[in-house]
Amino acid sequence: MKKAIAIIVSVLFVLSVAGLSFAAEKAAPAPAEKAEKKAPAKVKQVTGEVAAVDAKANTLTVKGKKGDVMVNTDDKTSVKIGKEKKSLADVKMGDKVTVKYAEMDGKNVAKSIMVSAAPAKEKKEMKKEAAPAAAPAAPAAAPAAPAKKKTGGY
Repeated sequence: MKKAIAIIVSVLFVLSVAGLSFAAEKAAPAPAEKAEKKAPAKVKQVTGEVAAVDAKANTLTVKGKKGDVMVNTDDKTSVKIGKEKKSLADVKMGDKVTVKYAEMDGKNVAKSIMVSAAPAKEKKEMKKEAAPAAAPAAPAAAPAAPAKKKTGGY
């Protein structure tokens, strides 16, 4: 009886070791398969002014802090002006943009283009022009009665 148990245990041990070696061969990828898999493209970002737009060629050049960056667009590129979805044709030279892109096959491919809703300089200039005109038009009002003060209690 002891011999039979010893034989069964040894056969089970041999089969388990053989099974593990076959599983290890399948799990380890071949060197050729490792070369085929590429690391995911790192997403980069550039913020600046639009230097050039070519809607026909689907390209956009942004003048950033570190120099000009030219990006290509495709069907997956999302273009937003403010909160509205638009197309590359709606982007104009001089617009302030933030472009997220990745380098693929030696080209910068845009993932998203965000255009600032309105330049801040234009808004400030409009307010400055409107403010002087409004000030002289307001007549001097009679002194207002002092507001009642709440005293004591809550």
